[in-house]
Amino acid sequence: MSEICRFIHVEKANHTVLLLCKVMKTARSTYYAWVAGAEARETRQRADEALAHEIRVIHIASRRNYGVPRVTAELRRQGRQVNRKRVARVMREHGTAGNSRRTGRRSLTN
Repeated sequence: MSEICRFIHVEKANHTVLLLCKVMKTARSTYYAWVAGAEARETRQRADEALAHEIRVIHIASRRNYGVPRVTAELRRQGRQVNRKRVARVMREHGTAGNSRRTGRRSLTN
């Protein structure tokens, strides 16, 4: 949906929003809600980038061993209130992963 709203936002200089929404088969209220939420999305993006930097520092300090639970615990020890799921999402988006020392069990049967 955001791609459609982005297209409407770019093309509204050439055509009316009403016409663009009708052609794209979306409600005008959807477009205007997307426009109203732009500032909140940018704020969230900046906050996620700051969190990603903190996560990267903790991850490197742990010699790239800490995963989501330990990184979350370290952030909470530092006084940062953060949800485990948010830490997992930010780490996944930035390609940061913990080191798993466990390997699968080997079967003794042939």
